[in-house]
Amino acid sequence: MTSDTSAAATERLVGLEELADHVVAILAGHGDGVEGNVLTVHHRHGLTRFANSSVHQHVREDSTEVMLTVAVDGRTATASTTRVDHDSLRALVDGAVASARLQPVDPLWPGATPPEPVTAAGNLDPGTAAADPDERVGVVAAFIDADDALDAAGYVDTELIEAAFASTAGQRASGATTRATLDGIHQTATSAGSAHQTSVRIADLDGAAAGRRAADRARRSEEFVDVEPGRFEVILGPEAVSTLLTFLGVYGFNAKSHHEGGSFAELGAAQFDPSITILEDPTDPRSVGLPFDAEGTPRRRNVLVADGVTRSLAHDRRTAARTGVASTGNAVPGGSSMGPVPTRIVMPPGEASVDDMVARVRYGLLVTQFHYVRVLDPKTLVATGLTRNGTFLIRDGAVAQAVGNLRFTQSFVDALAPEAVLGVGDDDRYADGEFGAGVVICPSLHLAGWNFTGGAQG
Repeated sequence: MTSDTSAAATERLVGLEELADHVVAILAGHGDGVEGNVLTVHHRHGLTRFANSSVHQHVREDSTEVMLTVAVDGRTATASTTRVDHDSLRALVDGAVASARLQPVDPLWPGATPPEPVTAAGNLDPGTAAADPDERVGVVAAFIDADDALDAAGYVDTELIEAAFASTAGQRASGATTRATLDGIHQTATSAGSAHQTSVRIADLDGAAAGRRAADRARRSEEFVDVEPGRFEVILGPEAVSTLLTFLGVYGFNAKSHHEGGSFAELGAAQFDPSITILEDPTDPRSVGLPFDAEGTPRRRNVLVADGVTRSLAHDRRTAARTGVASTGNAVPGGSSMGPVPTRIVMPPGEASVDDMVARVRYGLLVTQFHYVRVLDPKTLVATGLTRNGTFLIRDGAVAQAVGNLRFTQSFVDALAPEAVLGVGDDDRYADGEFGAGVVICPSLHLAGWNFTGGAQG
């Protein structure tokens, strides 16, 4: 960590804290009956894209945003701006207050966030925060060079997020986090193989290892056979498992959805196989994310499923007040309509290697990744989607050959039900999913059955 980097980060955080306090002071000028929460965020994003085995784009964006929620005698409104001069901030507050006065009373408004200590600062790597295009290109080059006879495409990006929160009720919080991601494919004329890595530190990205994995999948998929749709025993790679966990979080462990009767979750019920545990753990040293949520509530360890039993939900202050529990720190911007969402999901690993799990399959499929997944029934989480970037037939305990992409229609809850999980892999890592990088840490899973209902065309 260089002194220049440390000083720059400190200056930005101090500036964000002052900015949040300034907006609260403007709010206070509107008198009694007006309260609110202010979140200020500085976002630095660096992106290097490559295609046809060549870098073709570098992008860097630095932005600061102020997000405001106000309540006037229980009538609420939200507003945001990227203009941080005094006149623009006063216009932001005045406009939000005027808008709130025109709204009906919000019966679920829990009040401005009260003081609560935020003891963590977030996982921040100075090298990632200061990463330049040359460093990203180094990762790209290693990925491409892993098999320079194939065409490679994808991206490497780095992200710094710094934030400060202030409320009229006295809550104050600040923190920062970094993320680095490599996501790429190697392609033959007829096939593609993918690989993904995400970490708090860009130094953790191993472009050569990811490139070898993607190239191997592409070459093994170059010649494939089609199989008849049906119910298959499957081994799902981390990317595919990440998709399951993301949808379980958004639709099932969301306390707002649960209150409205749209969630599968039954607290205290053994809804999953005993081998399944799902939690959020912001204390994990691998965790990408701020130490507090959009309402300034500290993020906390929250066990959603323990040994197959559904134990908890994700709460923001609205749902927590309605339920009579404490918020779990899962408020997201716009959460009054969306509800609280788990964004740092962890599934702990098991003891089986992928090779061990493959060896136990007489006839089934190894699925690397799902694509274009859409929920058909939110209550049961029946979803449909496609396989992508490497699907392989398993026969007599060995990976036999590649198969063409398949469409599935499957309940994600049923797929993880008691006696449906035959193995949990030891290969847990950050995996890409439907909603992007840095959301889910999970291993591969060996499942008793998965319903494939057609080919890629339907």
